[in-house]
Amino acid sequence: MKDGKIVAIGAVSDKGSETIDADGLVLAPGIVDVHTHYDAQVTWDATLSPSPSLGVTTAVIGNCGFGIVPAPPAVRDLVIRNLSVVEGMDLDALRTGIKWDFESFSDYMGMLRRRGAYANLAVLAGHSTIRTAVMGEDASQRKDATPEEVAKMKAMVADAMANGAIGLGASYSLNHSGYGGVPMPSTIAPMSELDALVDAMGPRGKGVIAIASGVKTPQELEPMAAKYGRPFFQGTGMAMYNEQEPTRSIKIFEDCAAAIRRGNGLYVQIPCQPLSFDFTMANAYPFYSHSAFDPIKAYSPEQLKTVFRDHSWREKFRENAKNPKPGMIFQGNWDRVMVAVAHKERNAKYVNRYAAEIAKAEHRDPLDVMLDLALDEDLETAFLGRFLNVGDDGVARLLKHEAGVVALSDAGAHLIYMCDAGFGLHFLARWVRERGDFTLQEGIRRLTSHPADLYGIQNRGRLAVGAQADMLLFDPATVGISPAERVADLPGGGRRTIRRPTGVHGVFCNGTRTFDGKGYVKHAKGPGHVLDRFNASAGGHTLLAAQ
Repeated sequence: MKDGKIVAIGAVSDKGSETIDADGLVLAPGIVDVHTHYDAQVTWDATLSPSPSLGVTTAVIGNCGFGIVPAPPAVRDLVIRNLSVVEGMDLDALRTGIKWDFESFSDYMGMLRRRGAYANLAVLAGHSTIRTAVMGEDASQRKDATPEEVAKMKAMVADAMANGAIGLGASYSLNHSGYGGVPMPSTIAPMSELDALVDAMGPRGKGVIAIASGVKTPQELEPMAAKYGRPFFQGTGMAMYNEQEPTRSIKIFEDCAAAIRRGNGLYVQIPCQPLSFDFTMANAYPFYSHSAFDPIKAYSPEQLKTVFRDHSWREKFRENAKNPKPGMIFQGNWDRVMVAVAHKERNAKYVNRYAAEIAKAEHRDPLDVMLDLALDEDLETAFLGRFLNVGDDGVARLLKHEAGVVALSDAGAHLIYMCDAGFGLHFLARWVRERGDFTLQEGIRRLTSHPADLYGIQNRGRLAVGAQADMLLFDPATVGISPAERVADLPGGGRRTIRRPTGVHGVFCNGTRTFDGKGYVKHAKGPGHVLDRFNASAGGHTLLAAQ
């Protein structure tokens, strides 16, 4: 390596300024994480903890359309209030930690360059954030924007693309609610508004669309992909493996593959871990898409206790759980809701048991089991829900599919409930080493060059002469991730969930070591690049041409 790039591979006669003993280890390209939410955290934490320690050298932020730019002063607190709920972030930490030294997209990119992160960053323009910047609180209340408002939104998208955005993020997910239970702005916007914003991205083939597609089908999205020659990357519970409806997800993948064969880029972001959530009934995010929770999402714990004791409210939630809509996180599967932590000695007998099992043993309803236990412990009982993408054989079929992209770590978000930032190391441990669904080479490709190529990210994802020296050094026999761990290191002392790597001996970004296997390497400025030039895409085919 020299000057941040790979200059030679193989036997080298020159003596380097440093030689690293990698005997018995694997040297791979750094992991490319195309679905993260570090938009706010990067303003106070250049390390982007914990992702670089977990092998990530390139991250795409602004997913689902929930960024923090553009940032007119009048809407800043509204933006982060919504962000705190929809992405499970500590609101006090956001208010304390974000330094608002930017307003426009250009300002934000300049801030990223000044700070220097420990990974390369590509930024999506965000539909919901842009809608909020233009419409204020009306963004979550009024479905149809005026022609003047749409024109302002289009101008903001065009400005973002001109200043190096990788594409546009948006959401139509049923699970995406903001502060006080309001819908996130883009989720109520008509498809015609999304079409207008995709049109504003510039010439055909420029940029990608990363969309939390909810119940939108490939058939609804393909015409837009064909019209503008821009690939759509969908993230949705509809496309995750569900044992209750095992054929639904594979049909979505097959429909996308058919679109790709027609030259229209439709891909599915598929997680390689179960969609799991740690939660308490004081902040029951996995249930928020059910109508019983609509009026109470912003309630205080004391207000919630009154509601949870109410028999009529319980009956409403019970009916919701019996009749879930497609795409909802919680499908009424009480056999997937486990008691993780009980705080009273008399309740220790419930720990590591599922609500359905307890209910059967005690001849009760599982919903009553959960609520009664939570009320007995002042809503502090911790539950673990493993709701979707459970069942290795079914998930493996999706991970291997030509229309799938291994993603959806949500790194930087949902810190209260989970930490899937180590998805790449888990993939190498579970799907490569333990199950053998992928060879080591193919497993690494699916985490590196595959997403990089599809997103048009240049000179990343391969160990090749002339490429940027983004690398991960690991022991294939021990690589993996630790159990989830709670730490209190957010601004203002807020708590979050993290994971730590196992078997990682070094991570390098642009030739500079960011993690040495034990901790972050201290640098005055992080070595990551702010990515602002991408290979263009034409439908399902990648064109090697810079913007």
